[in-house]
Amino acid sequence: MSEPHSEELLAQVASLPGLPGVYRYFDAAGNLLYVGKAIHLKRRVSSYFHKDHGGTRIGHMVSKIARLETTVVRSEAEALLLENNLIKTQHPKYNILFRDDKSYPYLKITGVAARDGRDGEPAQQCFPRISYYRGAVDKRHRYFGPYPSAWAVKESMHLLQKVFRLRTCEDTVFANRTRPCLLYQIKRCTGPCVGMISPEAYALDVRNAEAMLRGETQELLQQLEVRMMEHAERLEYERAAEVRNQITALSHVLHQQAVETADNRDVDILAVKVQGGRACVNLAMVRGGRHLGDRPYFPANLGDAAAVQAGSGDAGTAESARPIECLVLDAFIAQHYTGVAVPPVLIVSHPADRQLLALLTEQTGVRITAVHQPREQRRIWLEMAQKNADIQLARLLAEEGSQQARTRALAEALDLACDNLDELLIECFDISHTSGEATQASCVVFHHHKMQSSEYRRFNIEGITGGDDYAAMRQVLQRRYSRVAEAQREAGGAELTARQPRLPDLVLVDGGKGQVAMAREVFEQLGLDISRIVGVEKGEGRKVGLEELVFADGRDKVYLGHDSAALMLVAQIRDEAHRFAITGMRAARAKVRTGGGRLEEIPGVGPKKRARLLQRFGGVRGVAEASVQDLCSVEGISAALAEEIYRALH
Repeated sequence: MSEPHSEELLAQVASLPGLPGVYRYFDAAGNLLYVGKAIHLKRRVSSYFHKDHGGTRIGHMVSKIARLETTVVRSEAEALLLENNLIKTQHPKYNILFRDDKSYPYLKITGVAARDGRDGEPAQQCFPRISYYRGAVDKRHRYFGPYPSAWAVKESMHLLQKVFRLRTCEDTVFANRTRPCLLYQIKRCTGPCVGMISPEAYALDVRNAEAMLRGETQELLQQLEVRMMEHAERLEYERAAEVRNQITALSHVLHQQAVETADNRDVDILAVKVQGGRACVNLAMVRGGRHLGDRPYFPANLGDAAAVQAGSGDAGTAESARPIECLVLDAFIAQHYTGVAVPPVLIVSHPADRQLLALLTEQTGVRITAVHQPREQRRIWLEMAQKNADIQLARLLAEEGSQQARTRALAEALDLACDNLDELLIECFDISHTSGEATQASCVVFHHHKMQSSEYRRFNIEGITGGDDYAAMRQVLQRRYSRVAEAQREAGGAELTARQPRLPDLVLVDGGKGQVAMAREVFEQLGLDISRIVGVEKGEGRKVGLEELVFADGRDKVYLGHDSAALMLVAQIRDEAHRFAITGMRAARAKVRTGGGRLEEIPGVGPKKRARLLQRFGGVRGVAEASVQDLCSVEGISAALAEEIYRALH
């Protein structure tokens, strides 16, 4: 090891208990290096400090350890849960990291669970609706999924409308309908809003739709055939024809989906591809026997993290040399299925860690098995997933190669002093308003060769003359970089820590000499480096590709050429700043023009009155279009309050 560890740290390691738990390593600056789990904390952690790791990556990581934290838990399953929660929230440098993307969409069936329309229930609850849903689940409703994409949910909704004709309209629309809508006319809804179907018959359609979503298709077809024959025997030929149409539509759907056997109802297919220092895990979902599509995931920290994880034995096996594909697969299974429903069968392209599956089984209470070499239909699914993983990773590598080339070209063209192009930080500002109304400034951020949308910021510009873009630019730059200037003064010339705000390597402003002069004035007042400021001046006729770069430090303007990779990157960042500013400005302008666009902001309109207004007029837009006389007709709305509501929304 390059540097000896402190006696305090080694003593802490020696005093660790022989219990299951989670350990965390930090460097001298307080940055989290690594998170791991152990069934025997003392034995696992001691192995890092008592072995000679030499010049390996794990040895490089161990040499940086300055502080240790541990958490004792009751079982290794709890350690698995805590470990992966910490990895997803703290983003340690030496762990294989999959971004926490649990925002999966669901298909939601609202209302009572097939109660056949009990007396006293609101009409909309007697006729549940199907809808697209994303968010926390509610026990009052039923949810099916998760689905890999919004398209998969909407396609399933389309099938349910086609076969069972369930409603999709909002409750406020449902409650105020007086005649059937277009969906009823094209036979995609049974018209429960105007009494075209009884609650009992509708509830039966809901139960059949749920059976289809659960994959009970063969049983459902048999039941529908029995119902059709019963109607025919009672000479109810119209009803028999309706059931026949359902059978035909359902059979057509099943034929399109190529459903095989009932034991394939809920399956996830995981295919791993590693190439060029990057990896892709392609997740395909089968729910209710239907293949719903797939979704690619790309882990971060692959190189160093895989080496450290394999060398430490944290992959969950006694061998220290598991293939990197297996390490990536194990990391994905552990992080993805922590706190998320996991199907009983996983079809995997590489062997999964048995101990990991046992821990997930213990944690979820569902026996989870992984099939590595599937047959028949499952093999076809895995081959599809593997092909998609190959395609997605090739696309990512091509995009990253192109983006890295653009970053390098820009650094060379502008002679930017940046030792590591991955760390090259660019921020771009744009001002947007309409005739001086709702002025906003946007700041977009670029580093690691891509736009970082989570770091974007919007600034509401106040206290200036409407339409004064120069004053708006002055205000946003002062607000953005005053903390940077303060941090530099406190450091007194020393290097800033990772937690302190730093000045970007390049500050782009959308504009020419005027905007650049204003930015220079702000930077001089704050004592910052004006050579970082570059303006993007539109070319002749404002044509794309003719932009020129204007420098705050007095250098001559530069035209990079319409086919320049550097100009392509500048234009990409500038256009993203413009897009971000425009969307924010439009939202702010709409809010100004509608008095907030929300009834909650109007004094005197509480929850009950708001609910009556929305129900009466079918939504905020309907309330805004109502006259004062119409508003007065709602219970609890006085003439004075109606006038107030009308003024606020106009």
